[in-house]
Amino acid sequence: MNSVLHATPVISEEDSLRADIYALLASLLRQAPNYELLSFLSELELDEAAQGEMAQAWQLLKLAAQHSNTNALESEYLKLFIGITQGELTPFASWYLTGSLMEAPLIELRKDLDLLGFARAEPYCEPEDHIAALCEVMSLLIQQGASHERQTVFYQRHLASWGQTFFTDLVKAPSAVFYNAVALLGQAFFKTETICLQKQSDAVQSVRLSG
Repeated sequence: MNSVLHATPVISEEDSLRADIYALLASLLRQAPNYELLSFLSELELDEAAQGEMAQAWQLLKLAAQHSNTNALESEYLKLFIGITQGELTPFASWYLTGSLMEAPLIELRKDLDLLGFARAEPYCEPEDHIAALCEVMSLLIQQGASHERQTVFYQRHLASWGQTFFTDLVKAPSAVFYNAVALLGQAFFKTETICLQKQSDAVQSVRLSG
């Protein structure tokens, strides 16, 4: 996903981490990880004392990366998302929300992407409502310093209604081994995002009402 670039804003450490996680999920869901990314995940420095779903998901992803190789992951990715005629999952908003591809959710998304100044990157031919593309947009919004209100609106309009369901399906997918760990990270992260962004939205509403 391409966007109109402006001067790099200063964002908080928390937002920088959020942007990195969205970018990681986008990369892993766009294609099987290459050797460099797999090595990076295998060598993650994690706080072993950390608790909670996110901490556990990171630990499982690191372990999965250490026991994976790129050839096996290419095969796993193909079975999950492409298949001979269709993969085990169809990672598009339109499919999850309507049961068909290229439907109203994609039309609404394209309108919002146009307003935000985003355009589909040349190498990619799949519709923009692919889960990877939506994660890329969220990462870019954060990196560009978009307000939490704008992030919340995009997330609620295009990810909140189906993102966690997608990751739940990925956890249960027959071919998911490494991608089971990816799904657990996505589940935990989206749960955190839903709560965090809703709190931000409620806080903005409260300030407006009190003003």
